Amino acid sequence: MFELNSQNFEIEEPVAEPVAARDEQLLDAYSDAVTAVADRVGPAVVRVERPPEKGRDGRMSGGMGSGVVISPDGLVLTNSHVVDGARELRLTDTEGRIMEARLIGEDPDTDLALVRAGAARNLPSAALGDSKRLRRGQLAVAIGNPLGFESTVTAGVISALGRSLRARTGRLIEDVIQTDAALNPGNSGGPLVSSRGEVIGINTAVIAGAQGICFAVASNTAQYVLSEMLQHGRVRRAFIGVAAQTVAVPRRHARAAEIDNAFGAMISGCEPDGPADVAGLMSLDIVVRLDGEPVTGVDDLIRRLNAERIGRAVKLEVLRRGQLRSFEVHPTERRSK
Repeated sequence: MFELNSQNFEIEEPVAEPVAARDEQLLDAYSDAVTAVADRVGPAVVRVERPPEKGRDGRMSGGMGSGVVISPDGLVLTNSHVVDGARELRLTDTEGRIMEARLIGEDPDTDLALVRAGAARNLPSAALGDSKRLRRGQLAVAIGNPLGFESTVTAGVISALGRSLRARTGRLIEDVIQTDAALNPGNSGGPLVSSRGEVIGINTAVIAGAQGICFAVASNTAQYVLSEMLQHGRVRRAFIGVAAQTVAVPRRHARAAEIDNAFGAMISGCEPDGPADVAGLMSLDIVVRLDGEPVTGVDDLIRRLNAERIGRAVKLEVLRRGQLRSFEVHPTERRSK
């Protein structure tokens, strides 16, 4: 054991790094990250144009938005509301090259569409990331053609995850990403990108009159829609042939049936000879479970009727005059409108 003589040495205080220098380093790192993303993904972003055509009102109308190339052979993801059913489209890349394209399929329920560029080879492309790995506060970069300004880059953060957004069809788009990366008309269909250069969402909407509240369809949803489009040319969903509305479940009925539902989906009508009608369901029945999973309203019922339930028996539990009853229903594929 030994002792140190405090008179023989001095302890030097660490010199604090100037605040301005640290801020400059942080800004440089942020700038470098955004620049790297723009350099990596920017060349894969295209302008999507819908040629003018005469509408039902007799007026000529067209449209323009953005898209992102996801494979070198010319597969492009964009928004359904950008293509709006047009079979023939025109794409323009960052170098000004114009490519004719055709619509492979669109899914208005998720506001996504898949387009293929004609005679395209070795195009710059971007990879879809895993949106389940996202965290609030992480960097998000939006790339697109807002208001006709080519290859515009805006940056922000992921403000929230797991939002729901109502599509033009009335169906809820689940697992939507909220960001404050600025979006404007023309950004629709362009990519929302992570700092790793992966597409984590397809930009789809802004809140009118608000600032910094923008939305993108999550990349995992896009991956599912992409798979369905390539395999079937459409996104398949199950259909049981009912009209329904969300209603409150009387508390006494919930207690008597030993269920936790505060709300359910009340059937207001059954399609004659449809799956629900054949199974014995009736108007005023309140659907509270599907295959043991709770149904707390119309949105739950629609969400649970996915492609996996087409053609196989599902168990619907309903409240009928306060009594819990079960029915076996065989959903068919929902017909396109």
